[in-house]
Amino acid sequence: MVHVNYLAVIVAAVAVFVLGWLWYSPLLFFKPWMRLRGMDPDAAMAGAKMPGGKLVVELVRCLVLAYIIARFVALLGVASLFGAVHFGLFVWIGFPVIILTGSVLWENTPWKMAAIHAGDWLVKIMVISIIVTFWR
Repeated sequence: MVHVNYLAVIVAAVAVFVLGWLWYSPLLFFKPWMRLRGMDPDAAMAGAKMPGGKLVVELVRCLVLAYIIARFVALLGVASLFGAVHFGLFVWIGFPVIILTGSVLWENTPWKMAAIHAGDWLVKIMVISIIVTFWR
């Protein structure tokens, strides 16, 4: 049976939830992300309120992602920083990068928007991989 540390999963999920909020905040990529969506960042910020339901769904997404990564890390026996980074990089390239490349190619998603999302996914996958690797 595969051992998953559920506390590590919860901590990793909360960490990437907070990092995701920071990623799309005015401190980092809010303005370019809004412009790429065709919205005025100042106007969007003026009427902004935290959508509770969406935040709950996002937290659940982070929990699911952290749990799945924790299972893979355990199944593959990842046990070092190099292993966690290596694993995270391959997962990032194999899934979000490939999916976002398809969005750019076939749906005309601006490459800058895909790059913002890809960076968010890279941070999330790396942080989760490192936390669940070392906190068993």
